[in-house]
Parts: sequence; structure tokens; C-alpha cells
Amino acid sequence: MSRIDYPEEIRGLVGQLKRLPGVGPRSAERIALWLLRSRQTPAVDLAAALSEAVARVALCGHCGFFASVGTGCRICGDDGRDRRVICVVEQSTDILPLERTGVFQGQYHALHGKISPLDNVGPEDLRIGALMERLAGGEVEEVILATGSDVEGEATAHYLSELVGATHPEIAVTRLAQGLPAGGGLESADELTLMRAISGRRKV
Repeated sequence: MSRIDYPEEIRGLVGQLKRLPGVGPRSAERIALWLLRSRQTPAVDLAAALSEAVARVALCGHCGFFASVGTGCRICGDDGRDRRVICVVEQSTDILPLERTGVFQGQYHALHGKISPLDNVGPEDLRIGALMERLAGGEVEEVILATGSDVEGEATAHYLSELVGATHPEIAVTRLAQGLPAGGGLESADELTLMRAISGRRKV
């Protein structure tokens, strides 16, 4: 006797949900069944929202944050921000924790990764060239290195400090100071920790 399982369509949905971060097989199965049993409205709304986000949201070519087709990048479009200071982060998602502190009013630059030889990620794989183009404009006076405090984050910060120091010695290069946990990234730090870190940054 053959083993009974869900229809192929449900198995396919579960398989796709399992690909999401933090979603295991059992969670994926529960989510799939809930969507199918909820009279299809949540599933249809979810599919529509996902389709719209994919079609209308992209990464800003200037700073690397998320930009909408309709409204553009809210960071780059804000004329009130201090364009003399650029805070360099690893990922686009690292920007919001810093923004929520309410302390930093400058510009951002997301590298979309960090130098990691073990993962075959070198400087050429990051948005370092785009950062150097921004610095070449002559408007920036300080670069804050807000990469993580793990080995790869420190290596990335060291590389950038050397590069900026060699090509633009007139620009001050600082690093987030106290508060960040050793071996962790920005996403694991609370707002108070980040506020203290960015307020007490030090020259590299």
C-alpha cells in the first residue's frame, strides 16, 4: 500500500516556505495549511503583496537601501540629512537599527556583504567602488565604519580604513565604539547599545 501524502501542490508550497529563513519543515507545513484553510483571502492578499513588493521595490543604486518605484529612496531623497558624513554598514537591513536610535542624521552606504575569504567574498564583490565614487565628490568629511565586530566585519573595517586613508587622507575615518557585542552584528544589538556606540565612535 502506497503512503498517503499531501497533494503535489501543497508539497510544493511547503517546499517553497521551507526556503524562508527560520522556517523549518513543521512550521512550513502549518503555514501552508493555514493559508489554504483560511478561505483563500489571506493567501491571495499575501501573494498580491509579495508580487507588488517584488515588482516595485529595488535596492537604491546610490546608498544601497530599499527604494520604491513610486517614492524612490527615502534616505537619499531627504534633503535634511548631513551629506558630509557617511555611515558604512554591511547590509541594507543594518540601516534601520541605527535610524531608530534617532542619533545619526547623515548618509548611509550598504556594502551588501563583508570580506570573507572562506566564503570567497573579496573587496571586489562588495559595493566598495560605489563608496569610493561618493567620496570622490569632495563633500564627505567623515566615514563611519559600522560593520559588525566579528572577524569578517573587523577585516572589512580595516580594509576600508586603509583604503580611505590612502586615497582620501582629508576624510576622517571612525569606527563604532563601545556597546557592540563581540562576535555579533548590528541586528542583535538593542537601540540603547547602538546609540552609545555611534555617539562614542573613535578615530581609526
